[in-house]
Amino acid sequence: MSRHLVDPELSVGLDANMPQQKLDAETLPQYRQMLLDMVAAIPKPTSEAMLNVGRADRRIPGPEGAPDVNVLVYTPGDRGEDLLPAILHIHGGGFVSGSAAMSDPNSRSYSAEMNCVVVSVDYRLAPETPFPGPLEDCYAALLWLHSAAQELGIDPERIMVAGESAGAGLVAALCLVARDRGHIRPFFQYLAEPMLDHRSVSSDHPHVGHFGWTRDHNRFGWSSMLGGTTGEETSPYCSPAMAEDLSGLPPTFIHIGAIDLFLEESLDYARRLTRAGVSVELHVWPGAFHAFQSTDAHVSREARRVARTAIHRALHGPTQG
Repeated sequence: MSRHLVDPELSVGLDANMPQQKLDAETLPQYRQMLLDMVAAIPKPTSEAMLNVGRADRRIPGPEGAPDVNVLVYTPGDRGEDLLPAILHIHGGGFVSGSAAMSDPNSRSYSAEMNCVVVSVDYRLAPETPFPGPLEDCYAALLWLHSAAQELGIDPERIMVAGESAGAGLVAALCLVARDRGHIRPFFQYLAEPMLDHRSVSSDHPHVGHFGWTRDHNRFGWSSMLGGTTGEETSPYCSPAMAEDLSGLPPTFIHIGAIDLFLEESLDYARRLTRAGVSVELHVWPGAFHAFQSTDAHVSREARRVARTAIHRALHGPTQG
């Protein structure tokens, strides 16, 4: 058990604030409802900048033979006349839960603070839609965002992709697919606590995965995403850690808690990216478990500050002065 490693601020009320709800096929409806209730309880924005951010619900063409994809498009109110950079955002939820609306406050704040267009994707969820459906939905959204650049007033060469947890795993997979298909390449990828490797279900690390997202959660998430495939058949577009060649991928930001179940796969992916000649910024946050950024502890605030600085720098270049 890793409780002695938890940051003191994060440990306050840990059991009450982060109950370890069982996650399996039987409890999945309740788990999804819990997240919907959390979304409904999110306070409405109060700052003028966030209130001025426009939000549009759009239906865009889905993958061939699949349903259309819902996306949320956020546009800053005082955008000016210049073309803006854009963020394609992919939400987390272990491949089996979550929604674009879950990230509404972050999408609004990124659009306002970074002066960019944010497009958040409601991809289909496993187990109802296993791989490759969720990834293809995200790829369809990337293609649409690029094709709609003139309509949205964005620079088609300045599209970055960002995600958390399973969403970050989909971001990593999306960058591999985009590189290999050759139609469009994001210029930056942001991976927060990324779910990169299906083999982590058998991790023997004694001090990770006890809080937030556990081994049992992970086992169900990956089995749902993989469908009927076995480990030997797993595509790197599903489990990006399986990719043999990481060259040609965009500059990458990764951050991860030191007691997050995804610690070792994040460290290894960062190491392999650097060996492939990819620029990487990596942060490991002491005492932090999965989804720690949603709290108000000092380490959480610092992680959010560092992440936003890196994203702003990627979108607009280094701050002068």
